[in-house]
Amino acid sequence: MARGTILLAAGGTGGHLFPAEALSHELKARGWDVHLATDDRAGRYAGNFPAKAVHSIASATIGSRNPLKLLASFWTIWRGFRQSSALIRRLKPEVVIGFGGYPTLPPVYAATRRRVRTIIHEQNAVMGRANRALAANVTAIAGGFLDEAASSFGDKTVITGNPVRPAVLEAARTAYAAPVEGEPFRLLVFGGSQGALFFSDAVPPAIAALPEALRKRLVITQQARAEDVARVTAAYAELGIEANVLPFFTDMAARMASSHLVIARSGASTVSEIAVIGRPSLLVPFPYALDHDQAANAATLSALGGAEVHQQATLTTEVLSGLIAGLMTEPDRLVAMASAAKSAGKPDAVRLLADLTEAIAARKPIEDIKEGMRP
Repeated sequence: MARGTILLAAGGTGGHLFPAEALSHELKARGWDVHLATDDRAGRYAGNFPAKAVHSIASATIGSRNPLKLLASFWTIWRGFRQSSALIRRLKPEVVIGFGGYPTLPPVYAATRRRVRTIIHEQNAVMGRANRALAANVTAIAGGFLDEAASSFGDKTVITGNPVRPAVLEAARTAYAAPVEGEPFRLLVFGGSQGALFFSDAVPPAIAALPEALRKRLVITQQARAEDVARVTAAYAELGIEANVLPFFTDMAARMASSHLVIARSGASTVSEIAVIGRPSLLVPFPYALDHDQAANAATLSALGGAEVHQQATLTTEVLSGLIAGLMTEPDRLVAMASAAKSAGKPDAVRLLADLTEAIAARKPIEDIKEGMRP
């Protein structure tokens, strides 16, 4: 017999759903029934979500300044609130946990109105708009990169880290191997859903500008948009470089583990995985992020020496080529960066988040929970 029911709520993108999926696996292993509330965009991610049931809840983004569109968004969110209230009344969850994105607003808000205990998990160093709207009324806030001392809600913020996929934990068992002069140098480049175009435009010319001796050593894995794969592949082929360019890699964690250097954006999941696996990186925050959360995420890793952070606007072909060349010729520096990155990783984040969930379900005071979870 299940210990009780936990309702997870997550926006319909991988960045929100993957941490929820990791927690769901852990809670199920501990004997809980888990349900997921999300929006209808989540089909490609939530099809195999480890939940007893997946519930589609109406939601909308509040971003338009058009009064009619704004009114339509609020009406959709109100419908989602009514749906969520009915769902919570039927499931009677012990805790409702939101993972960010506007689809979390109706379920978590409905839970607070029905006096169900609630948690929001904030992956980034800067709290997103949906979580900010909910933060004042939830029972606890689980932080990935949040600064507890600087947070307006520090009294109920518990730093758990960001749960990572099992494949990442497996990859983390592979120790970093320093590159050896004259032998292949494995470079991994990826931009996620926001920003792969920049890397498709910027990296091949930077590689072309490298000295021939360095260029010959490169083995490149690069994630690119489907419409850019052919031209990026052709650019590397013209340079005589072994390259694997695809829109999506199912074994990205293993590829990260085998790399000598990572060039990437700095979304919360990316930074968390780089840290847990422990690889040196050049991080380029997505410059158009509304809350500048990627810059803040990158700063947490940079401060420990695990990554170099460079703004997109500064990365001319010459600058990027020089950065790559400098790191390729300083293996000791790469080793130090890998070690620093790994020191920032939280491989036990999913356990800590599950512990927090169970403590909230048991109605323990937040002060006692925080004291018990301190290292």
